[in-house]
Amino acid sequence: MFADVVLPLPLAYSFTYAVPAEMQNKIGVGFRVIVPFGKSKHYTAIVLKLHKNAPQGVESKEIHSLIDSHPVVIEQQLQLWEWISFYYLSPMGDVYKAALPTGMKPTDLEDKYTSKIEKRLCLHPDFQPESALTIIGKAKKQHELFEETIEILSRKESISRKELLEITGYSPAVLNGLIGKNVLLEYSEEISRIEKQLEATHKPVDLSEHQQEAFEEINRSFEEKNICLLHGVTSSGKTEIYIHLIAEQLRKGKQTLYLVPEIALTTQLTSRLQAVFGDKLGIYHSKINDNERTEIWQKMLSDSPYEIVIGVRSSLFLPFRQLGLIVVDEEHEASYKQQEPAPRYHARDTAIMLAHICGAKTLLGSATPSIESFYNAKIGKYGLVTLTNRFKDIELPKITFENTKELYRKRKMKSLLAPDLIEKINLALEADEQVILFRNRRGFAPMLECKNCGWTPKCRRCDVSLTYHKFSNTLKCHYCNSTYKVVHDCPACEEESVKQIGMGTEKLEEEVTQLFPDFRVARMDTDTTRVKNSYQKIISDFQNKKVQILIGTQMLSKGLDFDNVSLVGIISADGLLNHPDFRSHERGFQLMMQAAGRAGRKNKQGEVVVQTADPEQPVYRYLQANDYESYFHSQLAERKLFNYPPYKRLISIVFKHKDERKAELGADFFARLLKQSLGEMVLGPNKPIISRIQRYHIRDILLKLDTNLSSQKVREFLKSVESRFREKADFRYMILYYDVDGV
Repeated sequence: MFADVVLPLPLAYSFTYAVPAEMQNKIGVGFRVIVPFGKSKHYTAIVLKLHKNAPQGVESKEIHSLIDSHPVVIEQQLQLWEWISFYYLSPMGDVYKAALPTGMKPTDLEDKYTSKIEKRLCLHPDFQPESALTIIGKAKKQHELFEETIEILSRKESISRKELLEITGYSPAVLNGLIGKNVLLEYSEEISRIEKQLEATHKPVDLSEHQQEAFEEINRSFEEKNICLLHGVTSSGKTEIYIHLIAEQLRKGKQTLYLVPEIALTTQLTSRLQAVFGDKLGIYHSKINDNERTEIWQKMLSDSPYEIVIGVRSSLFLPFRQLGLIVVDEEHEASYKQQEPAPRYHARDTAIMLAHICGAKTLLGSATPSIESFYNAKIGKYGLVTLTNRFKDIELPKITFENTKELYRKRKMKSLLAPDLIEKINLALEADEQVILFRNRRGFAPMLECKNCGWTPKCRRCDVSLTYHKFSNTLKCHYCNSTYKVVHDCPACEEESVKQIGMGTEKLEEEVTQLFPDFRVARMDTDTTRVKNSYQKIISDFQNKKVQILIGTQMLSKGLDFDNVSLVGIISADGLLNHPDFRSHERGFQLMMQAAGRAGRKNKQGEVVVQTADPEQPVYRYLQANDYESYFHSQLAERKLFNYPPYKRLISIVFKHKDERKAELGADFFARLLKQSLGEMVLGPNKPIISRIQRYHIRDILLKLDTNLSSQKVREFLKSVESRFREKADFRYMILYYDVDGV
């Protein structure tokens, strides 16, 4: 017997190993096996296929050992892996590496998963309570601790050492005295990191008339189509509709996967869902440590899996046996697209494929749908349900614009905030209301510059200017995370003339703290949320009114609900629109619309102030009118004119090499091969704006392909071109990868 296996390496092909005789009745598809690879390495591989066809021309190595007694990767997962590898032109080994938690992939026979061990205490089996006075003797504190422990153990058989010390307040030395006298027995027990028995506290909230109509429309849509888009304005109560749909799946004995784009969103959502569904709910994202991820995976394979999972894109890879529904919340978010490392898949589109494989339904939800999703709904490929009323009929916020160019010209701009915005913040704070300020750039100053000669400090590994972070007093590269000392003297002209240019969230926080010293200000960005549970702390403090002004990046725009926010300020809005990318206006509109959606209170209309140097841009008119449909049609006309999605399919081909000349020559040669068949569909090669990252020089080619071209034929053609490319000695080891449907 032979087994075709996939290894957790960036390799496109499976490898065939001989199955030892003693394993042949124990092994199966989806099992993990340890296999030798190369001269001395061993890896954890997944069995894809079992057969009796010996490889031609080579002698197969034997499988070293079998890890499992049951499959850890089920059939539907393997189908999904194969689709991701095929569609996103990514090696199957990269898909496997991304899918399984590290703890489930031992390398060189070393197990990376460690069980959690807890020390527990019970009465020693040889101890007789009536002899306590004799055994414990005159140790007064030991007697007291013994009495308290006996009382606790009358209600349960054992208690953890840590819990007993916390309850009683005695020192470890006193406890150790009782253990040493064989009054108490201490033993070790393996425990789960994830088991928390949470009881549901209430039933789903009754839906409003508008929500009920949307709920029924979604169900009717699912009778005809497998995918439905729920286009609901901000604060329309989409989450409550999701909860009712999940409850319906539970009644059918089906599981639900609830996808969110950011870990920050899981904080509020988890509380809401746990209140309704209790311990039926599991959470899966990258801030959970690897041992916990392994235990969640194992629970999903057990006889009592989570019936609902809330998570980010990696949760798509979990083993669902009874999947009935996938909810993709904020489906427009760019963070659903995996960038680095491979596979570069889009979680929304992969969710649709997973649902198809499992026979489940997919619900996409957003106040500002992606152009592609809304287009698919408009042409009838997806169902479309629209929810235009906010929950409890709260008014949409009033949006006003502050022309910062004019304010600077008239010398009225004395701060990073416009005078009218400062006044409105004061009024909100005086009324005991809260404020959110949105600036989509972290750090203190985006860059330093010599006022004398224009020199700017750049990363030595990447072609980007460094960002100044005042808190750590360092310059940081936001591409490779390298840090540098702050400079004051210009190395080019040797003058002490290096000054800060622009502002990020850190600088905004400092200025706002100075402007409003009597109120607490907090900041939420990548720098303040690196530590586990830091999201929860910031959001909880703001929700509980311990913080009055919250400053943040795009994290703040993503579906968070705060009852007491009456004012939102969008600072430097033009920076959201001025990127050399065909999606820049789409992203900018979505971010501003979502940020604006945080404003609004019961019985009072919220307000949004947008600071811009160019208030006449058309996108601002659509924003002010909350007119997504007109904005969509304007974008669609542009996309058609310039051959962009949804009218074309984009594939970017990226080349990286430490020798710039080789990167350039390789991209040129590949482009020439492509143009022989694809002609004008091939754009480039191009030198991207950021053309060097981590010492690798970058060139790329963009393919604009007709949507009716077969994915199979496109893949075969690209792979044949790549084979010819690799025949050249100079290009054999060049880094080359594909980014399909890039965002």
